[in-house]
Amino acid sequence: MTRLPELYVAVDVEADGPIPGPYSMISLGMAVVGRPQLTFYTELRPISDDFVPEALAVSGLDRDRLVREAPAAEDAMAAAARWVNGLRRIGRPVFLGGPAVFDGMFTHWYFLRFLGKSPFNASGAGLDLRSYWMGMTGCEWAGSRKSEIKQRLRITDLPHTHHAGEDAAELAQVFDAVLSSRRDGEAARHEAQRPSSP
Repeated sequence: MTRLPELYVAVDVEADGPIPGPYSMISLGMAVVGRPQLTFYTELRPISDDFVPEALAVSGLDRDRLVREAPAAEDAMAAAARWVNGLRRIGRPVFLGGPAVFDGMFTHWYFLRFLGKSPFNASGAGLDLRSYWMGMTGCEWAGSRKSEIKQRLRITDLPHTHHAGEDAAELAQVFDAVLSSRRDGEAARHEAQRPSSP
């Protein structure tokens, strides 16, 4: 039986503060690397009255509207889990963040707090774009920012908008380009090592 491929699920969140619990995740976006038609987006009703105005301003979302109209966290995370689990028909979902610390912290906390488990795995572990790039290129942490990666790979038409759905799609495309760059580099090395014909 053929094993299904890994599906790298790029995840981006917008939040109204630095940590979950005291503050709220207010939107969640996901996109599958290499499969731009597979995306998910939801906004979430805040779970706390506390927020950091500067953090809220980044997303451009209206908090009062979210309180009135956005789905409750339980419903939003249940929809997100159904979407991730639905991917299992075609592959094995793997969390991808850029950086994974912030987005993974909120996503994993919300899945555990409101559903009791994460559709990714029990630990919430996954791939981090910046760590992957450091390992691939040998660069320092300062050179692993997404903007630096985009510059190195000559990705010029892919904005970062602070809309969780759009930024998840951006991350998916950047990681797809990183994987392509790695494959191209490996192919070039193999070609260079091939013995020449006599």
